[in-house]
Amino acid sequence: MKEVAKHDRPREKLQRLGVAALGDNELVAIVLGGGSRTHGTLELANRVLERAGGLHGLARVAPDQLCVSGVGPARASQVVAAVELGRRTLVRTALERPRYKTPEQLASYLLPQYGAATVEQFGIVMLDTKHRVIRVKLVSIGGLDSTVVHPREVFREATAASAAAIVLFHNHPSGDPTPSSEDLLLTSRMIRAGDIMGIDVIDHLILSEQRYYSLVEAGSLAGRVE
Repeated sequence: MKEVAKHDRPREKLQRLGVAALGDNELVAIVLGGGSRTHGTLELANRVLERAGGLHGLARVAPDQLCVSGVGPARASQVVAAVELGRRTLVRTALERPRYKTPEQLASYLLPQYGAATVEQFGIVMLDTKHRVIRVKLVSIGGLDSTVVHPREVFREATAASAAAIVLFHNHPSGDPTPSSEDLLLTSRMIRAGDIMGIDVIDHLILSEQRYYSLVEAGSLAGRVE
């Protein structure tokens, strides 16, 4: 890194100013650990970010997709592992049994783990009578734009967990969390099945990489997390 003054090199800058002072490329440069014969560390970091489509794209790629000249499978794996470590710090443990009062709180719990998935995933959050989380379960994994789920699969899981209520959720890999007509029809179908089973369907959250859509907040579902 001869082109960067020593005190401005990422590691030295972190020690001097703290991690919040570093740019995205500088953080990636620290994870990479060094440059190559022909490219400095920051240049490699920029190439990795470009290959991923930006910082948030790092949560959606496999190691082999980050390989560029100077960054082989081992270094690419370091970057993916660092992103996964960060994601896991945002996911609360099941032992905490958090209680959710708003769709926003529930979305903040789900987004780090499911929002950036590259294929559509459908799951449920199972709640007790006080709306504390019992567990989160993926019920179906589909393709780039759809997944198939049946009420019997959803309520088999909810019944086994002795859930009093559930929140449906799925992600849109397109990045737009706006529900489709199929999403609304599926929600209605799940509500009807829940009425028969005695398990309330209190919301359906649609997740994207950084945003969410709550049918309760939008007034499309008669229910709320409380």
